[in-house]
Amino acid sequence: MVTLADVARHAGVSASTVSYVLSGKRSISAPTRERIQHSIDALGYRPHAGARALASSRTDILALMMPLRTGLYVPVMMEIAMAVTTTARSHGYDVLLLTGEEGPEAVRRVEGSAIADAMIVMDVELDDPRLPCLREAERPAVLIGLPAASADAVDSADSTVLDCVDLDFEAAGARCVEHLAGLGHTGIAVLGEPPAVYARGTGFAARTLTGLRAAAEAHGVGLLHRPVEGTYAAVAAAVTRVFEERPGTTALVVQNEAAVEPLLALLRHQGRAVPEDVSVAAICPDQVAVHASVPLTAVSVPAQEMGRLAVERLVARLRGEAARGTELIAPRLTERASTGPASGAARAVAVAVAGTGTGTGAGTDTASGAEPAESPVASTEGRRGHGGR
Repeated sequence: MVTLADVARHAGVSASTVSYVLSGKRSISAPTRERIQHSIDALGYRPHAGARALASSRTDILALMMPLRTGLYVPVMMEIAMAVTTTARSHGYDVLLLTGEEGPEAVRRVEGSAIADAMIVMDVELDDPRLPCLREAERPAVLIGLPAASADAVDSADSTVLDCVDLDFEAAGARCVEHLAGLGHTGIAVLGEPPAVYARGTGFAARTLTGLRAAAEAHGVGLLHRPVEGTYAAVAAAVTRVFEERPGTTALVVQNEAAVEPLLALLRHQGRAVPEDVSVAAICPDQVAVHASVPLTAVSVPAQEMGRLAVERLVARLRGEAARGTELIAPRLTERASTGPASGAARAVAVAVAGTGTGTGAGTDTASGAEPAESPVASTEGRRGHGGR
């Protein structure tokens, strides 16, 4: 193993001079600095991480808080984590992954120790209990997500602004409805995340629902929302009930990656052709949409971009830049084979049912402002308001 003394001998200088070049604590002439750097490169010297941390009070480690909770689609979380890791390495940082559901205690542990220089926080809730600790922390943090309160709001006793990056999920939900309404669909059902995701106020799911509802109201579209587990049995029960309650439904929006293939398999089993009988749009990563048994029209979840932006924000903070607040990525909808015009027969059903007051637009959560009894979303959203991932 190459030591600092080996570098000093190779460069023909004292060990203290090499140390000063590495720490930057003293000014060393350019020729000497270049000679030492040449020796470092030639010998392959790497400073001891522990010694470097003690000397500089820096670890060159970023803590990634990614609690693995019930109902979350782990492949997307891991794609974000991989983007965080590769981007961090390009800036000379390693990543410490924290997957426990520790809440504020995890923030306090990072803040009160020397294990990391800064924090990236995922799975942000609308009223996230970690926020007060993050605002008070000396170490900078970036949220991949958006809480209910404005991320730019500053407590009167605190001058810290939290950096947040995320997909604009509210706009993503609206974009799905706009696309389907433009194809003539007037009855849309939403298969959402598992109930546990809404129950704990996970921000991205609530923000999507806000966008779906607002766009449905603006376009005069009936909207029915059903949280659902990603199993075939759960999807079958939800979809069967949707068509029983709202026979005028001609389109489905899916925000639940695990439910995509069970849904498409169920529709085939029921003899419903996609998109001839029912259109399907999704909010999911491109790889899920492209590789589905029917390629899905979808708003892409830009996991890699979110991870990259979070690290770049954090590196800028570590270099002394001020927080820049919230950055939402504009949604990108790609049309594929799963959506098409509402068929004449389906539209006739929708119009007939609407005339009876039991179908499209009547009794839906968008038209009436009341969520169906079996869905926990209305009460959750009413308590917590908008925002969050």
